[in-house]
Amino acid sequence: MATEIKNPVPAASPSLPEVHASVSVSQSPFYWRRLLGFLGPGFLISVGYMDPGNWATDIAGGSRFGYTLLFVIMLANLMAILLQSLSLKLGVATERDLAQLCHESYGPRVSFALWIFAEIAIAACDMAEVIGSAIALELLFHIPLFYGVLITGLDVLLILLLQRWGFRYVEALVIALIGTILALFLVQMVLSRPEYWPAMQSLLIPSPSIVTNGAILYIAIGMLGATVMPHNLYLHSSIVQSRRYHRTPEGKREAIRMANIDSGLALTLALFVNASILMVAAAVFHRSGHYEVAAIQEAYKLLSPLVGAAGASTLFAVALLASGQNSSITGTLAGQIVMEGFVRIKLAPWLRRLITRALAIVPTIVVVAITGERGTEKLLILSQVILSLQLSFAVIPLVIFTGSREKMGEFVNARWLQRLAWCVAALIAGLNGWFLVQLALGR
Repeated sequence: MATEIKNPVPAASPSLPEVHASVSVSQSPFYWRRLLGFLGPGFLISVGYMDPGNWATDIAGGSRFGYTLLFVIMLANLMAILLQSLSLKLGVATERDLAQLCHESYGPRVSFALWIFAEIAIAACDMAEVIGSAIALELLFHIPLFYGVLITGLDVLLILLLQRWGFRYVEALVIALIGTILALFLVQMVLSRPEYWPAMQSLLIPSPSIVTNGAILYIAIGMLGATVMPHNLYLHSSIVQSRRYHRTPEGKREAIRMANIDSGLALTLALFVNASILMVAAAVFHRSGHYEVAAIQEAYKLLSPLVGAAGASTLFAVALLASGQNSSITGTLAGQIVMEGFVRIKLAPWLRRLITRALAIVPTIVVVAITGERGTEKLLILSQVILSLQLSFAVIPLVIFTGSREKMGEFVNARWLQRLAWCVAALIAGLNGWFLVQLALGR
């Protein structure tokens, strides 16, 4: 008879207890029906790969260097697929999230330091998302940035409302917003008329200039640092447990397979969005000689005149608003997971989410109030630097835990997978370290 894997250290409580094992999955003999029950968590994760921080780097890369950096987007996405696969496997196999395992496996000082790094990273993610949404509200409705930031903060109430009806409603909202972004960028691709053959070549074949040209390398490293989000590793290991699958080895194996399909599909869509942003920037700005377009507001103002379609800028702003709101929702959930996993603080759901949201909104309000629109671009860049600094503190524990037979049991990484994971972790650490060195040197 199949027996459940025994965890070496029992968790104090399930991850996200209000949604843990709350979503039923079909036991139908038809594969596609069982798969439908697992679709959702991967799409929540994918929004972190198309948030306003990614928009800033994609627009800058496309306007300055055309299609050259499409390969970097592809490489970053492949790395993300691997790391998210490890994260979801960790959650299913151990029935704990990454934050809980860090708390249980390391001493108080190390655990406290990792918690602080994670909170800073989530605040940085939320900062970019709040700024992106506020910029979109300003562009669409002429709402001043200061008030746009306050309005964006109200999405915490939306999460509370939807989650009362069930976690599937949160997932449905996120998937609907992703569909909106995809549809809008399909229209943008048609309007901008990119050169598809050169773009495909750049996507699949790396240009030597990526490593030989210092300016291109700088943006490439920024893209890598902005794409693999640390909060997503905590989030995925938790929300994958929201499914009510059999907690047996056989049930967990199927849950991991289904969750990997969900994650792979969602991240492929995120790849399309990121590539589309860069291709639109290359086709519209680089082709017309506007090489220095980097700010989102500047891209909005130039898009319609250069494309020759009156609604192009509006479509751009609507997609930005959907992206920012989507990312804010998942960032708030990640903040709850990190706080509960590391600190084991038991607070009312509304209070937990209010605290995590305030960590992002308060510094954003201060900067916007002092500098106005001028400070938003610098704040976006700062948020990506903070993410780069913190990323390895989430990736390395993830690789260690998924390579531990004591924690993973029969689901421990195969040797080839563990070696590949360490190579990716080393690459991320090295590239982000180099990115920070370049920033420190002012290059």
